[in-house]
Amino acid sequence: MTKDYELIDCGGCEKLERFGPYCMIRPEPKAIWNKTLPESEWAQTAHTRFQPGAGFGKAGKEDSGTWTRLRQMEDQWVIRYTGSGGLSFRLRLGLTSFKHVGVFPEQADNWEYIFRHTSALAAQAAAQNRPKPRVLNLFAYTGAASLAAKAAGADVTHLDSVRQVVTWAHQNQDLSGLDGIRWVVEDAMKFARREARRGNVYQGIILDPPAYGHGPDGEKWKLDECLNEMMECVAAILAPKDSFMVLNLYSNGFSPLLGETVVRQAFGLPYVTDDKAPFQLESGELALHDRSGKALPLSIYVRLRR
Repeated sequence: MTKDYELIDCGGCEKLERFGPYCMIRPEPKAIWNKTLPESEWAQTAHTRFQPGAGFGKAGKEDSGTWTRLRQMEDQWVIRYTGSGGLSFRLRLGLTSFKHVGVFPEQADNWEYIFRHTSALAAQAAAQNRPKPRVLNLFAYTGAASLAAKAAGADVTHLDSVRQVVTWAHQNQDLSGLDGIRWVVEDAMKFARREARRGNVYQGIILDPPAYGHGPDGEKWKLDECLNEMMECVAAILAPKDSFMVLNLYSNGFSPLLGETVVRQAFGLPYVTDDKAPFQLESGELALHDRSGKALPLSIYVRLRR
């Protein structure tokens, strides 16, 4: 990802990571193989370890638990992401009760995709004296993807149902020396439906829906039940040309092919395409590699450009 992040080792359903100056041990169900480094080195390296709670692994409490400090460290700290083409932003990190720290480093490949294609759309708009491309980030968390789009010159709308997370994302914007992102605290499905009714369109749409979730007014989200409708709404508000879409899924059991089929159906794309198709569709896995070279697959993506 960047010099401020490293997957040191993974195995035994755990991962040892470094975020800036601090190292931590977190559960990782997908790391089913053996650790490369000895347990003693894990213990000596880590500043903190996440201890799963009683509800860990249950719907709605998949990642709940507490942190055990092993060495002195700050409660909050800042890292910088530096990518290609001049992409750079800063992120405030911190220990949460859901094993997360404020960033998913495997998403760097998506950030690069978003920055690259948004930059191209922004340059095209400027050359033709048109408004900046509009990019919508749904389920936007702490906003790394929003920052990538904003840094590329887009007019960005950042939406999440959790107000505290949107506040965190706003802090990341300020830390990165950016401004002008539109912040929305709302249920993603409600927002997308309303935008479709109003005929509003975006040149870029990013979405990273959770397996389970709740809107600010108690709306329930279950990925298996809602993904089809969500993608149909996205298809209705994505510009028919000179646009892109990035879908990311963490749900266990979802494959790149499954995600691609959902996208093809929602957008009315043929299930078999050739090199002459007026769109580009790609899918795959996002993974991190540890020091020994082991690949840890963490999510699947589907990207559409037309």
